[in-house]
Amino acid sequence: MSNKIIYSAINRQVDFNPMGQTLLDISIANKIPHMHECGGHGICTTCRVRVLDGIQNLSPKTEYEKSSCHARKWDPSIRLACQARPKGDVSLQRLIWSSGEVNNLQKELVPQGRAEERPIAILFCDLRNYTQLSEKNFNFDIAYMLNKFYTALGEPILMNNGIIYQYAGDEIVGVFGTTGGTAEKNCEDAVRAALGMQYALDILNKSELKDIEVKLKCGIGINFGTAFLGLLGHPTFKQFSVIGDPVNVASRIQNETKATQTSILISDTVYENLNREAFEIGQIFNNKVAGKEDPLKLLELIGFKEMNLQLELQSSLNTMLEDEDLFATIFYQKVFEMAPGVRALFRNNLTDQGRLLTHMLGGIVYSLSRPEHLKKGLEKLGQSHVHYGVKAEYYPVVKKAMIETIEEVMGENKTSRTIEAWNTALDFVIDTMKSHAYPSTGKTAHQEEAPKIISK
Repeated sequence: MSNKIIYSAINRQVDFNPMGQTLLDISIANKIPHMHECGGHGICTTCRVRVLDGIQNLSPKTEYEKSSCHARKWDPSIRLACQARPKGDVSLQRLIWSSGEVNNLQKELVPQGRAEERPIAILFCDLRNYTQLSEKNFNFDIAYMLNKFYTALGEPILMNNGIIYQYAGDEIVGVFGTTGGTAEKNCEDAVRAALGMQYALDILNKSELKDIEVKLKCGIGINFGTAFLGLLGHPTFKQFSVIGDPVNVASRIQNETKATQTSILISDTVYENLNREAFEIGQIFNNKVAGKEDPLKLLELIGFKEMNLQLELQSSLNTMLEDEDLFATIFYQKVFEMAPGVRALFRNNLTDQGRLLTHMLGGIVYSLSRPEHLKKGLEKLGQSHVHYGVKAEYYPVVKKAMIETIEEVMGENKTSRTIEAWNTALDFVIDTMKSHAYPSTGKTAHQEEAPKIISK
């Protein structure tokens, strides 16, 4: 007799026979997108679910799960889908729906009611000419533009392991390194986010805002230093807070982009923690700013000297997956044309399979800033593909179809660097998956280069 898992939020029910599989295994087997950034190893908590009914029908918590529950102070209804094994009917709700939500999980490990000192990078981004926009446009149009601005420029923060700290009128504040990481990684994540924000704003101006004849501009300031982080406030309403001089200085640096007529300015403390050979620096200023007795050394950031793979992938993702169903349809059409025999592997609803595909692509790009999770996730994915009947010789077909699909959907927005980046990334993804799915194939040349494409 089979049992059932009910996914309440999507009104979906799947049947299963208890054979030791986890809740996550059941989701994947039934083509239900279910976040599991670490590949289901209990290291991250992205696969968490809230059990609405049938909690007694789940296996006891593992040590991994107990540790996560204790650190995050979860109530008993929350379980890790990769650790919980059902033996009867269960009704549940997935709690993490998108890769962008993963960054907010960092706040769970921030101390409550007090603050701790942590070294972080702080990014302030300000929308230019906001007063003029307010005077010349209706409130509805202003709200529309601000939402587009917040969404487009917030994504690069999230893609680079940052947290959107707050929106202040026409300003976005992001912080990087709240749960650790090296100073070099946190500063590079912040700098890459800033460059991604510039690209996103350019695309926004060329697409969604062109009809209202508005061209948005922004100024970005980045600082690095030790600040106080914590969940502070009234006992009934505590908020994630970042307090300290480095935060105030970051705001002042952003203000200096107006006086210097630059787009991105970074402090000397940021520059000291970057690989200086990797970045192009423009003008250098020694400016007096409010609240500081001595002038600050500020550097104009132009960009990476050579192609940065993560930045290229991140910048192309939203354009690629603007219509996720269309992307998946084109991709599978190409796969079936190149290898008709592969069609037999897809007996079920291709729409669900397509959404699983685009969910996976987005997850990979976001996970590049968390390499400890990415590799494990790809290893698990490769093993799952073997179970579904995927053979090693199918992978070149998949890569060719994927590149052709990217070229087609990107259209005039694609560049040679975009295609080069996706070629490199797909080689890494495929080689990592194959090496664990088919160990006899051995390590490839692409795997030797893999560390170069991900943040340390």
